[in-house]
Amino acid sequence: MNAWTLDDYAQLIDHTNLHADATEQDMDRLCAEAAEHHFRMVAINQTQVAYCAKRLAGTDVHVGAAIAFPLGQTSIAAKVFETRDALANGATEIDYVVNLTQVRAHNWNYVSDEMSQIVAACNEAGVPSKVIFENCYLTDDEKIELCRIAREVRPSFVKTSTGFGTGGATVADVKLMHEQVAGEVLVKAAGGIRDASTFLAMVDAGARRIGTSAGVAIITELAERLG
Repeated sequence: MNAWTLDDYAQLIDHTNLHADATEQDMDRLCAEAAEHHFRMVAINQTQVAYCAKRLAGTDVHVGAAIAFPLGQTSIAAKVFETRDALANGATEIDYVVNLTQVRAHNWNYVSDEMSQIVAACNEAGVPSKVIFENCYLTDDEKIELCRIAREVRPSFVKTSTGFGTGGATVADVKLMHEQVAGEVLVKAAGGIRDASTFLAMVDAGARRIGTSAGVAIITELAERLG
């Protein structure tokens, strides 16, 4: 482990509950844990934003809305509306899923337009934006082209996965994305990160945000390792 403090690691964690059947009690627990451990953000479905924003008022924990989640298969106009609605309800970060149909068709103008409009809405509000690739469905060439577009459009982060596809984050993908964005955009790893060793491997590969539903277990294990 390097010289990072436990709080440095906690500030990499987007504490996540994106389950369709999540209750208000689940959101209460998520917000309380995020505040207690000083995680960077709670990652939630857009409909939970106003509720969590109230629960986290007075803390510095961000409220992150998942847009067009988890499939990404809505129009640009719908995604932009959902983004603006989330921001109006208290979201302070946005994670959106690219239109994979357009990515697989290599319709890069569409992908760039979609990214540009959503990033612009976030920039207007002064909040970070994250673009979810869903790498398990993509070739390396497609991932590289998405990173090229991101270097031009400048979202805050490119992100590996939703956690709802056929695969999650891999060290190889994080390294590839980190290399391709060349320091102009940050990388978020998400999907299947459930223990401290995997967490640290993603950080070592270049991830500067980690989406996980196992944040409490990870930060507890890191605390033990740090002594």
